[in-house]
Amino acid sequence: MAADHHPDPAAAARADLIGRDFTVDAAAVNTRWCGDITYISTGEGWRCLATVIEIASRRVVGFALAEHLRTELVADALTNAVAARDPAPGVVFHADRGCQYTSGDDATLAVDLEVTLSTGRTGPCWDNALAESFFASLKGECLDQQLWLTRTAARRATVEYIG
Repeated sequence: MAADHHPDPAAAARADLIGRDFTVDAAAVNTRWCGDITYISTGEGWRCLATVIEIASRRVVGFALAEHLRTELVADALTNAVAARDPAPGVVFHADRGCQYTSGDDATLAVDLEVTLSTGRTGPCWDNALAESFFASLKGECLDQQLWLTRTAARRATVEYIG
């Protein structure tokens, strides 16, 4: 996968297939996912975390950590989610309009993985509230509890929290 963020021409017209409906529904497991990126501060610099959260159960089903914000970060998280969950073709993956999620590379990967992309509007954090809520919990309950001297220590704590 290329490391650039060349835009997907169809991304601007991409529909919001979630519409802020983050209802827990056991019958809808692996039909709707959402994702986002956050930063983790360490003594060695930033670590970036991309997640894929299964909406019906609120479980993190895929994630990736890296020292960059390139499209491959979100691609790795989505690939990991598909490998872990093997959803039916057409599972909806909802994200914000960040360049990683609206890139041509991400659109190509979604086709390859048989994932349907969905994006919220530009600006409102509520369009991806489930991912924002998860990050607030991760930071409040785990990552903000101490200074992480190394990226490895922050990774270990993050993986254990998600586990």
